Amino acid sequence: MSATTEPSSAESSRPSPEPAPSSGGPSRAAQWLGVAANLGALVGLLLVVVQLRQNRDLMRAQVRHELASGATNVLLQTAVNPQLASVMRRANAGDSLTPDEAVQFRSRSNALLRYAEDVHYQYRQGLYDEEEFTRQKEAWRLSFERSVAFSRYWCEVRPLYSPRFAATMDSLVPAGTCPATP
Repeated sequence: MSATTEPSSAESSRPSPEPAPSSGGPSRAAQWLGVAANLGALVGLLLVVVQLRQNRDLMRAQVRHELASGATNVLLQTAVNPQLASVMRRANAGDSLTPDEAVQFRSRSNALLRYAEDVHYQYRQGLYDEEEFTRQKEAWRLSFERSVAFSRYWCEVRPLYSPRFAATMDSLVPAGTCPATP
């Protein structure tokens, strides 16, 4: 006796089931899942862009506030110190200063110039508006125009500042103030 059995004639006449034709691609559910994942990634990227813009706006506001605070502090020094106010007035008028007063004048002038250089840098970095920067340059031009001592001091210290800033300031100093550089 054989251990194998042969199929009956009824079973052999039945066609064997064939697998459903496959397109080789993902199922419909997998396609929708992929679309949903792509949309989720797109929404995530849009949220990142919105957050970056908000952060940039916040940074601009913070920079503007810090620059305004710095300028206010420099200006308040003269307003609350009558002796320094006298030094600045006499220097701006071209009067002579004592050696100690000359140090005060140079120190305050350096503070103003470093503030201006910072504004210039923040502008170049896109953190200061064009309109505000234009107004700042006009204020600097007026400072140079109203104070021969400040203009001359700029001519002395300009090599200590960045070339791009120096070029901007040079354009604001009255013509003929600084000797020609070789």
